[in-house]
Amino acid sequence: MSESPLFQSFELSDLTLNNRIVMAPMTRARAGKERLPNALMADYYCQRAAAGLIITEATTISEQANGWNESPGIYTNEMVDGWKTVVESVHGAGGNIFLQLWHCGRASHSSFHDGKPAVAPSAIKIDGDYIHTPKGKEDYEVPRSLETGEIPTLIEDYQREAERAKDAGFDGIEIHSANGYLLDEFLQSKTNHRDDQYGGSIENRYRLLGEVIDAVTSVWPAERVAVRLSPNGAFNDMGSPDYREQFIYVAEQLDKYGLSYLHIMDGLAFGFHELGEPMTLSEFRKVFHAPIMGNCGYTKEEAEEKISTGDADLAAFGRPFISNPDLVDRFQHDWPLAEDADVSAWYTPAGAEEYTDFPTYSA
Repeated sequence: MSESPLFQSFELSDLTLNNRIVMAPMTRARAGKERLPNALMADYYCQRAAAGLIITEATTISEQANGWNESPGIYTNEMVDGWKTVVESVHGAGGNIFLQLWHCGRASHSSFHDGKPAVAPSAIKIDGDYIHTPKGKEDYEVPRSLETGEIPTLIEDYQREAERAKDAGFDGIEIHSANGYLLDEFLQSKTNHRDDQYGGSIENRYRLLGEVIDAVTSVWPAERVAVRLSPNGAFNDMGSPDYREQFIYVAEQLDKYGLSYLHIMDGLAFGFHELGEPMTLSEFRKVFHAPIMGNCGYTKEEAEEKISTGDADLAAFGRPFISNPDLVDRFQHDWPLAEDADVSAWYTPAGAEEYTDFPTYSA
């Protein structure tokens, strides 16, 4: 048996994880046009329940938050009932599962919103080739800047869906504030050009995330709430000149809550904005004292090093979990990994194909 630090158990506050391998959130687009979690999704997550923790695919908090074809939501009672089936399946297999709460912000399109523009901190379009919409590939559009008076309703959406996540039986929630989606857009000077209390200074750009955390920790204890950040990321046309100062400030503020963990995408697999040296987990470890989860393109050996050096407590893996439902066993026994799945079916409504049809290892 492997002596890898990945297989040490971990006390995530009052939640015991059997190992330090986390299944990262990955949008897989199997919820159908009604965005309802279903039995196929339950099978998918149950197959991977040997992970110490599963973080669900990004799950939208409202119709306004949508921006990806057939991704799931959590904003109706029917969606809650669907997620209950998923959670019960994972718990029945001995796993733990957090729900990731999501608002796409400007990474959306009017096709998702009955012809109305997507919303963002500021009316700044993504510089990219196209977005997949219900009508097919479309050019990115200029979003509508959220009015100051709309922000309390947005915060209420996060609070209400945090309550629904608890009703569905999840072990905790992760707030998606990464990868160029709404909360990340508010954090970064590239996408936030506001002149109200939510823009301008680093402190003001953090304000919305802080208010969202305040809201959801009125529902969940802070030790069952996590946040995801991508300080190095270029995905969705992100990257700000003051990224290091901004994200260290964010981590300092989040440290005050006693969160479950801080999920940091320090790897460069999603692209690097190249505005300076990449931020490292060790920088965050100096200012954030709750558990740190590292993520983004790790090999097993890289993850082991992150934990062995103390830079991370947990390591999240995304793509390897797609074609290796038994990834934990493969790591533990040094079995080879399966070849990557067909990329064209990774994040598309393709049913069971390239989703739940991957075999476990056979010598």
